[in-house]
Amino acid sequence: MSEMVPADDTRRIALVDLLDRVLGGGVVITGEITLSLADVDMVRISLRTLIASVSALVPDPAEQDSADG
Repeated sequence: MSEMVPADDTRRIALVDLLDRVLGGGVVITGEITLSLADVDMVRISLRTLIASVSALVPDPAEQDSADG
């Protein structure tokens, strides 16, 4: 039987590094809210948002021109 090893809590990441990773690759956040009354669902809201930098989503035209030539 293998022994479980606890996660290393001493590793710290700066907020700037975290934002750089998120904006570089992008992240999708999803959520759902349901309002009910007497166990009857009245309103359901589904939310999705994409957080990414523009350069991660739209290719640079200068790079495309150099690849063609």
